Amino acid sequence: MQHPLNKTGIFLLEALNSVATTYYFYFIYFFMQERFGFGNMQNLALAAGSGFLYMLAAMFGGRFGQRKGYLFALGIGFGIMAVSLLVGTQVNSVTGHLLVLAGCTIGMCFTWPNLEAAVSHGEPPLRLQRNVGIYNVVWAGGGAVAYFTGGALVEAGGGRGIFIVPAIVHIVQLALTFWLVRQSRQPARESFRPLPLAINPQPAEERARSPVSPERFLKMAWVANPFAYLAINAAVPVMPGIARKLELTPKLAGFFCSIWFFSRAAAFLLFWLWPGWHYRFRYLLAAYLALIGAFGTILVSRNFGLLVGAQIVFGLALGLIYYSSLYYSMDASEDKGDHGGFHEAAIGAGNCSGPLIGALALYFLPGHPNSGVVAVCLALAIGLAWLLRLRWAKV
Repeated sequence: MQHPLNKTGIFLLEALNSVATTYYFYFIYFFMQERFGFGNMQNLALAAGSGFLYMLAAMFGGRFGQRKGYLFALGIGFGIMAVSLLVGTQVNSVTGHLLVLAGCTIGMCFTWPNLEAAVSHGEPPLRLQRNVGIYNVVWAGGGAVAYFTGGALVEAGGGRGIFIVPAIVHIVQLALTFWLVRQSRQPARESFRPLPLAINPQPAEERARSPVSPERFLKMAWVANPFAYLAINAAVPVMPGIARKLELTPKLAGFFCSIWFFSRAAAFLLFWLWPGWHYRFRYLLAAYLALIGAFGTILVSRNFGLLVGAQIVFGLALGLIYYSSLYYSMDASEDKGDHGGFHEAAIGAGNCSGPLIGALALYFLPGHPNSGVVAVCLALAIGLAWLLRLRWAKV
């Protein structure tokens, strides 16, 4: 049974989780490059392993929270990640850090699915739109700030900062979760009043005006989103290599490579305030096509102007694709924990397959440094064909 939840507290947990997980999961590749000499292929293999584990565990984390309580599941996740990161400050071997990464990945599987479900728990349709919008802006904004400052944290702390700072954040989250559990047992009251949404169409009207059923939109979004994360996680592990070629320090790489994070946050704000994309296939298709072009440009181009423009497009495309998956997941069913878990498991599939494809291409074609980019773009093209098939298939 789920108790009434303090949504302001949930959003605070979400912001902290975004900062902590971005510091660790996005800068572990810089750490492994500097400490153990990992190149693009090794970092891609590392990302693939973490993504595979996340894919397996996210469904369990969502279902666990659905049955045992979102706050209970969140407390478990924060605790596992805090302990794993504290262990990470003491280990000095590749094997040790692989185990730390596995522990953090398992812990994270208890957090994101249940944060997603918690912000939408017990909400009527229009409040659901608002809460999903706030949720997206909060985690994207937190991630952007963390990536922007993460490079400086790596340089200042000699690598230990990506373990110590997130561990402290997770301990704070754990304390806040205990407080929220006590609050949830008090008589329910509003966390904040709903924003005026009179200009927005009712969700039932949005679904009725579309020639495609909500269930099919949900399937299309669930296809597009893991392919979007396939692109993200084929790019993020090789950022240290790109930064080295551009002669950027980790601090400068954090500043420059965070452009797409801020672009994604801006996209979330735009698509929250403007609901015209709801149940409109052309916007999802345009975002997916833009994603493919921007991904290839980011990994191949060495022109700073092109890289800035590609990152902006990349972030906007990711924003719409991710928003579609989460919104339709929460709008299409009452089993929000299960659907949140599936949404995150689909992300895990992309987290695994993108770097795996890139690593295998570099392994079998070591003389072609762009082979990984070409292989991932071909995989994205397969996703495009799948998306089109779902849209035009007969019911």
